[in-house]
Order: sequence, then C-alpha cells, then structure tokens
Amino acid sequence: MKYAYFPGCSLHATAEEYARSSVAVCEKLGIELEEIEDWLCCGATPAHITNHLASIALPIASCAWAEKQKLDVLTCCAACSSRLKLANQEVKEDPELRAKVNKIIEEDYKGNIEVHHILEVLSKKVGFENLREQIVKPLNGLKVACYYGCLLTRLPEPLRLDNLEDPMVMDDLATAMGAEAVDWPYKTECCGASLAVIQEQTVLRLANDILTIAEDSGAECILVACPLCQSNLDLMQSGVNKKYNKNFNIPVFYFTQLLGLAMGIDREKLALSKLIVNPFPLLAEKGFIEKEAYL
Repeated sequence: MKYAYFPGCSLHATAEEYARSSVAVCEKLGIELEEIEDWLCCGATPAHITNHLASIALPIASCAWAEKQKLDVLTCCAACSSRLKLANQEVKEDPELRAKVNKIIEEDYKGNIEVHHILEVLSKKVGFENLREQIVKPLNGLKVACYYGCLLTRLPEPLRLDNLEDPMVMDDLATAMGAEAVDWPYKTECCGASLAVIQEQTVLRLANDILTIAEDSGAECILVACPLCQSNLDLMQSGVNKKYNKNFNIPVFYFTQLLGLAMGIDREKLALSKLIVNPFPLLAEKGFIEKEAYL
C-alpha cells in the first residue's frame, strides 16, 4: 500500500508531532509514503476566500505530481484534506476549470487520483480488525473525547469522511486501541481555528466551552486530527484557565500518537514530549509508560 504523501505547512512546523507519529504509524502498518516533491501550500482558508482559481490551482499542483506517479494522495491535516478533496472534485467535474488550472500549473492533470485523509486509510483500507491485531499495549481504562472539529466532516456528501452530525470513525479507532470513547455533544463544534491569531478572546471562549464539556463528559484527554484544533485546545489551555478561572490539565493528543503508543511504537517517534499540556503523568497513572520515564 503506497501513497503520495502531502504533509502541508503545519506538519512541517507547529504540528511536527502529528507528522512524526503519522509516519511512524504508517511505517509500522506497512503503508509506504512518498512525499510529494515541491508540494505547495494547499491555500487553506485565505486562498479560497480570496481567489477561487488560486484555491484550486494550489492543491492541484500537488495532485498532478501524484498522478504522474500513479498514486493516490494521503494527507493528515484536516484543512489540507478539505482543500485537496474539494479542488480535486471540482476539476474532475468541470473540464473548463481543469483546463484553466492546467494552464496555470503548466501540467496536464486529468483527475485520475483520489485524496484520502489518514483516518480514511486506517479505517477503510487497513480496517479496524487489522488495526486491532497490531495493538500490543491496549489503552484499557483511558477515557477519551474524540474531537473532529469543523473540517473533517463538513464536505459535500461524496467527499465526506463520516456522518456530518455524529462522526464515529475516530471513536471506533479509539475503541480499537482499547480506550473508551466518551459520548459528548461537542465533537464537531468549532474551536475558532485561525481566529487565534486575530481574535484570541473568541478562541479562548470556544476552547473553554469544548474543554468544559469534554471534562464534564468524563474525558481524561482529547483526541484530534487537525493541527489548529490541537493548538487551540492545547496551547491555549493555560490562557483559558487564566481567563475563566479554571484548572484544566487535559492532554490533547493527535490520534496517531495514542495509536502509535498502543501499537508499541517508541514514544520518541511519537513526539509526545512536544505537547504543551504534559501527557506523561496521565499515561504513567494508567500504566501505559513507566513512571520513571517522565521524571
């Protein structure tokens, strides 16, 4: 199983732990990743609210490389997944648009590949039964809140990762790891995304709501699949505590980090130490790592 790997900007910078843990999990599962040469930023929100043609051309430039290699694309970032999926669908359905984009990127992209989020590959291509066979250190007794955020499911139905209102793919993955996915109503609420840069108070309010509901639902940690979600719930947690007089200390993991831990992958490869809220006390308390390992 081989894919053209589109890391995107965040996974080469602030979300390095997502990249490292995802690559480690794929390697353990025998999934070969070939990073797209000279990949371009997907454009994220700024491109598609500024110039529609640019918002299509940017993702398709990377898809064109993958098509030449006859490989489908795998990406991990929720924003990258959304933009690449939407752009790919538009050029497939609109030959005139495809011609314009090809002229811009100086390629002859035909739209013969598909774009997959890593959760799709793990759940549909690898399958939960096969994943369970790889679990050597089940996360028994760990209660997790699976947080999907806005972008993973809010796509046109043919491109949708899971149910729009009540996605379960990450919950099912958590169960396969041996953890307990708590039932909570905020799994698709917005965290504020990039508003953290210009409207910090808005993000603090939204993060406080999400963290509160997760904790009230019994979660001991949160699983995410989006760099912005992770940052807003992890990095901003101290700001939430200060503003709202709270005492949150909830680790916010990329789902690949906990999956890798359950698969027995060395924690250095999972970059657990890069999380802002220290995850090691919880992991040691549950017996998933040795207490001496984080002292």
